[in-house]
Amino acid sequence: MKVRRIIKALEILAPPHLAAEWDNVGLVLGNEQGETSALMLCIDLTERVLSEAHRLKARMVMAYHPVIFRPISRLTSRDTPVAYAAAAAGVSVYSMHTALDAAPGGTNDVLAEAMGLVDTQPLEPTVGAGGYKLVVFTPPDNASDVADAAFHAGAGRIGNYERCSFFSHGIGTFYGTAETHPTIGQAGRQEATEELRLEMLVPKEKIAAVCSAVRDAHSYETPALDIYPLADASEGCGMGRVGRLQRPVTLATLIERLKKATKLKKLLLTVGNADHHDGRGKLVSVAACGAGAGGSLYRRAAAAGATVFVTGEMRHHDALAASAMGMNVVCLGHSHSERITLKPLAKRLAVILPKLKILIAKTDKDPLQIV
Repeated sequence: MKVRRIIKALEILAPPHLAAEWDNVGLVLGNEQGETSALMLCIDLTERVLSEAHRLKARMVMAYHPVIFRPISRLTSRDTPVAYAAAAAGVSVYSMHTALDAAPGGTNDVLAEAMGLVDTQPLEPTVGAGGYKLVVFTPPDNASDVADAAFHAGAGRIGNYERCSFFSHGIGTFYGTAETHPTIGQAGRQEATEELRLEMLVPKEKIAAVCSAVRDAHSYETPALDIYPLADASEGCGMGRVGRLQRPVTLATLIERLKKATKLKKLLLTVGNADHHDGRGKLVSVAACGAGAGGSLYRRAAAAGATVFVTGEMRHHDALAASAMGMNVVCLGHSHSERITLKPLAKRLAVILPKLKILIAKTDKDPLQIV
């Protein structure tokens, strides 16, 4: 199977535009025209994981953490050994990272499900570029022709709907100099005329074509066109999750759920102003999570009404502050909070790419152990 086909599937599940600005998601190494019969999933691409991929003939790896994160000046066996070895072996490496964290059904949703949360919402909704809006003013009898021209050039699409627009009525004024030839009124005189304001959405790649089509169809000598950049907050997308438990459970029960889901025997716990001994007997009805290095989201979790916040890791002083404000915090370890997303991801990919062998690396381990 072509690498580019696998990339399309990965981007369906975790669109790259959802990633944090500082991240490096997408095809980090390799050739889109390359082929593979198997895709290996892992959190970190290490030498052991690369050897496992080679042994199982997986010529593409989805390494959740980017194997190249910051710009590098050298790609050598000494300076960047794993990236060099992958490139030398012709292995393509793709990273989903924060795009998967923010996407529906991704890392944070898997963690929230393991906690038993329902009716979840992002703690920090993703707001990104949302295309553009075109606004143009036309005489009433010219509005239909202008709109049709814009639609034909690619404007006015919202989801599965086409030819979407909005008209409003108003009065436009102008004063034409001696060099002008106004469609309505006369040059050298202040004019006021009835106009319709036409608004429609335009994708970035269609802006030039739509503007050209509107100018050609417009009856004015010099029509005024306004292009507004828009922001988009896709529903269900963003960092962290907050939700309620179908039935309140004790903190101890919630901890056992997390241990079972992650197969961990020990977790880190910060108790916030507990009134039941160490706090584990206290009932929890609203909880939140932020996978990986999501500890900084604890304030958003508290503002959303959560009394428990589950994350991968948290800074020492943030843990103190969370405890002081009454928040119970459970830290699973950075990659432990992320690794549980690999099995659900493999199942989802198998539906989209049934002919591709999906593997989960067995040699992929967290670098830190509790001993």
